[in-house]
Amino acid sequence: MKIVDALGPSALPVVEIGPGTGVLTQFLLKRKDRSLTLVEIDRDSVAYLRKQYPLLHDRIVEGDFLELDLARLVAGDFVIIGNFPYNISSQIFFKVLDHRHQVREVVSMLQKEVAERIAAPHGNKTYGILSVLLQAYYDIELLFTVPPGVFFPPPKVMSAVIRLRRNKREHLDCDEIFFQKVVKQAFQMRRKTLRNALKSLNLPPSISALALFDKRAEQLAVQEFIALTRLIEQSREEVRPI
Repeated sequence: MKIVDALGPSALPVVEIGPGTGVLTQFLLKRKDRSLTLVEIDRDSVAYLRKQYPLLHDRIVEGDFLELDLARLVAGDFVIIGNFPYNISSQIFFKVLDHRHQVREVVSMLQKEVAERIAAPHGNKTYGILSVLLQAYYDIELLFTVPPGVFFPPPKVMSAVIRLRRNKREHLDCDEIFFQKVVKQAFQMRRKTLRNALKSLNLPPSISALALFDKRAEQLAVQEFIALTRLIEQSREEVRPI
C-alpha cells in the first residue's frame, strides 16, 4: 500500500483517522516497529474493527477526532495517517496545527483540490490560509493523485495523497497567535492589497505606506508573513502609550 509506505522510518506511534473497515490498518499492522491507535466515529465500523483486529481492541477509540484531547490519546510525539473524510479534512489540519508540537508527520488521502491548496507555493492562485499556516511548521509534499475509478462507488472528485513532515521551526519569530490572525485577515480579501485587507488592524501610516503593503496576500511567502507580523507588532509597541 503506497499510502502506508509513505510514512517515514521513525518508530513513533501511529494514529489512524477514520479506518473504516481497515483498508490501511491491515498494512499498518505489518509494521511491527510502531504502536497503532485507531480513531473511528462510526459505531458499526468500530464493532467490525474490534472483531477483525482483537489485538487492537483497547486501542480502537470510538469518537470524533476533532473533539478528542490528543495529549491524552497518545503520550509524546506521534504521526497521523488516514483517508480523511473530504468534508472535514481542513478541520483536521487545523487541529494538527493546534498540536504541532506533538504531530511530527501526517500522511493522508484527501480531495485533490485541498491537497493542492495545502502544498501550493506563494504566487499560486490556490495558495491560502491553510497553505501558509501549515507550511510555517511542516515540509509538505503532494505525493501522487488517485483517480475515482479505484474506489467503489467512485467519487465525483479526484483524490491525492499528501505528506507533512515537521520542520525545524519550533517557534516563529513573532507572536504565533497574532501571526494566524494576520494571515487569516490578509486572505479574507485576497484580491485587495495588504494595505486594504489589513485595514482593520489600524496600522500607523508609517507602516501602511511601505511598498510591502502594495502586495496581495498570495504574493507573500511564509517567511514574509512572519516578517510582516513582526513589523506590525513592532509598530504597535512604538505607539503604545507610556
